[in-house]
Amino acid sequence: MKVKVSRKAHFNAAHRLYRPEWSYEKNDSVFGLCNNPNFHGHNYELIVSVTGEIDEETGFVIDMKDLKELIREKIENQLDHKNLNVEVEWFKTVNPTAENIVVYIWNQLRPFIKASNELEVVLYETPRNFVTYSG
Repeated sequence: MKVKVSRKAHFNAAHRLYRPEWSYEKNDSVFGLCNNPNFHGHNYELIVSVTGEIDEETGFVIDMKDLKELIREKIENQLDHKNLNVEVEWFKTVNPTAENIVVYIWNQLRPFIKASNELEVVLYETPRNFVTYSG
């Protein structure tokens, strides 16, 4: 019997959406306000879900304390109150769109989740705009 367990978390970060090889005008037409050269910020909310079999001994799919600590260490400590374009190595060459951020988060967590378990990350950039990635 497979069960999905989820943990909510959040972080605040700034970014700028742009492609350095494009002109300012083209960046502005594609990314609009998100192309602000002085950056802009979001209060990101995320939901990390792990799906798997319930362990017969513990009754857990994953220990939620472990999941909480993993999210804190690998995501919140790395992204919270950061300028993603400037302070996070991967985003120095990857445009920090919500789509790319959710893939980054998934990639940071996946190595620490049991291989037999499924991992899904939902990232809310705003209360109405969110993306989902499950590998």
